[in-house]
Order: sequence, then structure tokens, then C-alpha cells
Amino acid sequence: MVTIRKVDSSLMDARGQSQSPALTPAQKRRLECEQQLRAAIAKIRSPADVFEIRLEDGEKPITIRQRLLRVASGMGTEIAVRRHGDGLLIGLLTPERRSNRGRRRANSEA
Repeated sequence: MVTIRKVDSSLMDARGQSQSPALTPAQKRRLECEQQLRAAIAKIRSPADVFEIRLEDGEKPITIRQRLLRVASGMGTEIAVRRHGDGLLIGLLTPERRSNRGRRRANSEA
């Protein structure tokens, strides 16, 4: 059963005064990781700029890869991500670095 009670009308009229909840430790780590990735991607200016990302214990390469691609997409930069040893390599996406997996492009089918 729900509880209904009368309250002051000023609560309904007040906008933007609700407090947002504090970030959890996991959310803070994710935010810091995203900022680090954004900084690394911002340094990529030419195909010669390649960075290695070392993974910490417990981090999955596929998760970091997805974060990298999401951050790069938000920044409007196309990057290539490759596995290298225990980490990942990131660099500017060039035709040579583009994957040939999946469907053919529409213009090459004709």
C-alpha cells in the first residue's frame, strides 16, 4: 500500500533543487578511466602517433576497447584498436588499418 500525505506546494514549484546522488567508487574509477582515454585520444594527430594501453588486473580488453571506441566516437575521431601482448594499441584509423571483416561496403558491391 502506498502512503499519501499533503505537503507544501513550494516543493512542486521548485526546479533543479533536488540533490544528485554522490558517485560510487566504481563510477568514479570509470570516470577517471574515461578522462585518461580522452586525453590519450586527443594526442593522436597523425598515423604515426600510436599509444599502448596497459590493462590493470581485473580489466577486460573488450571492455576497454568498447570504452575507447565510444570516447573516440564522442570526440569525432576514428581510431583503430589492436591487441598487443597484455594490452592494447590505439592509433588513427587509416585505410590500411581498417578491418575487412563483416559486410562489404555498398559502393564496392557494384
